[in-house]
Amino acid sequence: TAALALDGRLDAVPHAATADLLLLADGDELVLVEEFTATPVEHLDVTRPFARVEHGGGRVVGSASYARDLHWSALAAESVGAAQAVLELAVEHLRLRQQFGRPLGSFQALRHRVADLTVLVEAARSSAWYAATEDLTAAPLAKAVAADAFVTVAGECIQLFGGIGFTWEHDAHLYFKRAWTTALTHGDSASLRALAFDRSGQ
Repeated sequence: TAALALDGRLDAVPHAATADLLLLADGDELVLVEEFTATPVEHLDVTRPFARVEHGGGRVVGSASYARDLHWSALAAESVGAAQAVLELAVEHLRLRQQFGRPLGSFQALRHRVADLTVLVEAARSSAWYAATEDLTAAPLAKAVAADAFVTVAGECIQLFGGIGFTWEHDAHLYFKRAWTTALTHGDSASLRALAFDRSGQ
């Protein structure tokens, strides 16, 4: 779902080059587009291919508001899974890598950092779970919490990997790039938190 104005051209639509149909948000309406051309474009996040799309419009098939909530909820869940995955890679590295005759994971300062990151992941998991199973209107906040956690965890894990984490040979940079593109997709953290606050009626 691309939450952009329906004006005939979209500059960065994920996975559009391999899609048969597009769902676009036009104000409050969800529009199904069947006829379009998609040209792949280079992007920072190589794990999520983007394309430039040109189309001639489509037909209204539902509410864009509901689709946005579903998308935010899905992005929250993805962020939790990815943050957990990169954290597990870092923990395994700390368990196997030795320094001064000891595993890196035995050093208390590193253990504390891992503990803090685990708390972030679990908070994100709770937010994503609540939005997906209890109240979909909480999806904007869930996406903000989970995406912020993913950015923090991915960045911290690069440091936990040490020198190898700063190289192209390691996958850490792929997680970090995906974390940032996720955080900026369909609203940044500040705007989504403001929307969640408005929805709460406080």
